[in-house]
Amino acid sequence: MTQRILDPAEIQALDPSAIPRIRLPERATHFAARAARLRQLADHNPIGGYVRLMAALVDAQQHALEHFSARMPTRDAIANAQRHSMPILPALSGERDPQWRDVLRKLVDRVEAAGAIAPALAKVLDALRAMSDAELDAQADALLAQRYAEVAPATAPFIMAALQVVWTDLASRLDVQDVPYVDAPGACPVCGVPPVASIVRIGGAYHGYRFTQCSLCGTEAHVVRVKCTNCDSTMGIAYHGIEGGNPALKAESCDECHTYRKIGYQEKDFDFEPLADDLASLTLDLLMSDAGYERASPNPLLWPEAPADQ
Repeated sequence: MTQRILDPAEIQALDPSAIPRIRLPERATHFAARAARLRQLADHNPIGGYVRLMAALVDAQQHALEHFSARMPTRDAIANAQRHSMPILPALSGERDPQWRDVLRKLVDRVEAAGAIAPALAKVLDALRAMSDAELDAQADALLAQRYAEVAPATAPFIMAALQVVWTDLASRLDVQDVPYVDAPGACPVCGVPPVASIVRIGGAYHGYRFTQCSLCGTEAHVVRVKCTNCDSTMGIAYHGIEGGNPALKAESCDECHTYRKIGYQEKDFDFEPLADDLASLTLDLLMSDAGYERASPNPLLWPEAPADQ
């Protein structure tokens, strides 16, 4: 007599009390909610003008997503990813829908049409329009691999925004049961890219659980609390905030790898949005840097300058 062994997805489906492993992006609201949060956070913010610009870019992302459809992976590709515990839509594979460049150009046009354009921004938009397909692909490769020395920080947010539209489109149409278990700490099980921040959600099946949000496709993956989202350590974890600041926002630091990522608590601020709140809390980044910690990964809409020694 033989007994069939259930795979992890089947076990979770049978257990109504199981913690949701994955939260896929909601296509109709993903970017719209982010843009609204950015505008809410822009007032009285040291980089308020930039935050508003990014809100306009994120609005353009929502519009682009509504009119975009990339090619989904085949069943064979999904089975192969599951078999090898690999991301189902790996961003670093070198293969991506060439339509991403058309998405980028539409984002540029829509941001320009959204309002008055300062000379510095006009120069950035013109530079993006002037880049060849090969140059754009080279920048995309460098961004996804976090090769800072090869990245142009001024154009990077727009290129990342276009890539986000492509991968969010794909992630939003996946069956959650098809998403593999990935062993690498912090890697998104959908695309393999590191998270931007994490959120402790409230409501429904997600209530009380912490999820990291992917900086590319927007997929959220469950990670237990008081655990480093960069190296998986449970030792030397500490939380830092700004006195008089948003009590829902903290920086979670790790003394094992000396990095940090921000974490938000929806019970204290229901509108918390990981990428938006991370972008709009630059002061906390400065304090963490002064304390000797490095960001585990950059915010895709605010790319850092390459260190001088690179």
